[in-house]
Amino acid sequence: MQDPLVSHWGAQDRFQAHFIVKIDSPEPSRYVARTILKTSGYFGGKKIESISWNGGLLASKLNEDSELNALIAKQSIKDATIFVDPSFNGVRIYSKWKNSFEFHITDEMYAIYNKIAAHVKNL
Repeated sequence: MQDPLVSHWGAQDRFQAHFIVKIDSPEPSRYVARTILKTSGYFGGKKIESISWNGGLLASKLNEDSELNALIAKQSIKDATIFVDPSFNGVRIYSKWKNSFEFHITDEMYAIYNKIAAHVKNL
C-alpha cells in the first residue's frame, strides 16, 4: 500500500532508532512514558538540571530509578528527550529524530534504553 501522505520534498535525511521490547499486556496505557526536562541556560549552552517522567505506571517506576535519571541528565537535550509508547505487541523506546551526521547510539544511550527495557519487562 502506498503512503497517502507522501512528502513533496522527497526523501528526508532524518533517522530515529526504536528499541522494541516484546510484551503481552492487557493494559497498554501502563507503558506510556516521556521525559520532562528541567533545564538552565539558553540555546547551545542549555544544560539539563534534572529529569522526571510523565505518563502511566511505567513513568512512576522510572521516576524512582535515580541512577537511570542521573545517566539521562548527562546526555544532550535531543538524547535526553525519550519517549516510551506501547505498540501492537511490544513497547517502543525512542528519542528525537536526527540527521545522518548526528545519528549514532553511544554506549551510554544503549545502557539507558536497556534500563528502561528492564523496567518494562518487570512491570
